[in-house]
Amino acid sequence: MKFPRRQFLRLTAGAMVLPAVSRVARADTYPSRPVRLICGFAPGGATDTTSRLIGQWLSERLGQQFVVENRVGAGTNLAAEAVIRSAPDGYTLLTVTASQAINATLYEKLNFNFLRDMVPIAGIIRYPNVVEINKDLPVKNIPEFIAYAKANPGKLGMASGGVGSSQHLAGELFKMMTGVDMVHVPYRGGAPALVDLVAGRVQVRFGVLPESISLIKEGKIRALAVTTPTRNEFLPDIPTVAEAGVPGYEAQSVQGLAAPKGTPPDIIEKLNTTVNAGLADPKLKSRFADLGASVFPVSSAEFAKFMAADTEKWGKVVKFSGAKAE
Repeated sequence: MKFPRRQFLRLTAGAMVLPAVSRVARADTYPSRPVRLICGFAPGGATDTTSRLIGQWLSERLGQQFVVENRVGAGTNLAAEAVIRSAPDGYTLLTVTASQAINATLYEKLNFNFLRDMVPIAGIIRYPNVVEINKDLPVKNIPEFIAYAKANPGKLGMASGGVGSSQHLAGELFKMMTGVDMVHVPYRGGAPALVDLVAGRVQVRFGVLPESISLIKEGKIRALAVTTPTRNEFLPDIPTVAEAGVPGYEAQSVQGLAAPKGTPPDIIEKLNTTVNAGLADPKLKSRFADLGASVFPVSSAEFAKFMAADTEKWGKVVKFSGAKAE
């Protein structure tokens, strides 16, 4: 059967338009069923709270439930692998933390490569670590702390929420840049580490601000500095580590969202746009501020660039520390 030339050209042009129409339709109809948001931390912590706040926003704006699923284990690797092995259709997402950047080097053998196998969607929040000490330690600032640590090598216990945690690596970066000798004391989570810091069983912790801010304000522990490049709006009188005497020092915890590689770009863009609209909403910003966190609105490409740089940075610190996954 032969088509007249004009009819053939009309059919060909229609066929060329179909992929574009398909892409638009996919974005317009997503999501058409509930979405799983996988969190690698237990319920009740800062990451779980972040997941639930952004999940509620997405549910309200996109008309389907974004259900938080806590999948704990292997330093968040179980959660990451579950998402990577899922269908790349936008219905299984990961709450990203600094763990993804750290684990790339901390674990000798992983079944995935985060930068290769995931697509960063959007940043959500960022918050500093805080150099916090037992209030009875006889130092008032970073220079005094460094001098005290050098005068007492190996005698300061540096608590963290576990080997390879952001608290551990922030402390190792400090050791690397200042030459002080502190003994890492890992705990199973931030809460027991804080209990022992208050009690004086350990002397210093590079804690995440959401866990520590109430104890700092109550005077139960002493904050010497924040680890971000600029002062934190919630502790405006506390200097940064860099301005307190360690130029170039920076450590911050960031949380965001990612999807499996191959997730349609239009779905990534729709999620990014919706998340960033939430980060501009005064009520949601206020909820994150209650955690001591600032919003982190970036494009998908910007978040991918940030994660790549963070992975390289923490890889060097892991190698310096000699840390191995437990």
